[in-house]
Amino acid sequence: MSGLRENSNQICSVIQCSVKSDPEEFKNWVKTRSSKYVLDLEEEKLISYEWHISDDGKQATLVELLVDSDGYMQRIRNHVDSPLNGEVMELVDFKAWLIFGNAKQDLMEALAPFGATFQNYLFGFNHSIK
Repeated sequence: MSGLRENSNQICSVIQCSVKSDPEEFKNWVKTRSSKYVLDLEEEKLISYEWHISDDGKQATLVELLVDSDGYMQRIRNHVDSPLNGEVMELVDFKAWLIFGNAKQDLMEALAPFGATFQNYLFGFNHSIK
């Protein structure tokens, strides 16, 4: 277990979407395409990549946890260069993009066109960090 900490480099991204495709099609894409593709990239600083979906299948949220801001910049570059970039636009409409953690200026500038909002780390603990 870890103790309380005043500093953290981790970045948590929460992307909220409305599903515009058939919910079953979207679920299948997440399971067989999106999650597998990102896992196979073996990004060194990507801790987790997890989709969540509402009971009616109309709302979805992607939560990504990364070691630091540089890791999230790599995640963005990999996404832009991937076939998933176009595919996801066919399946969802983005509603909100929330970034939690101490983002560097390059990350803030990269996400500004998408209306991302940022909150800096304040205080807390994370039991997964030793």
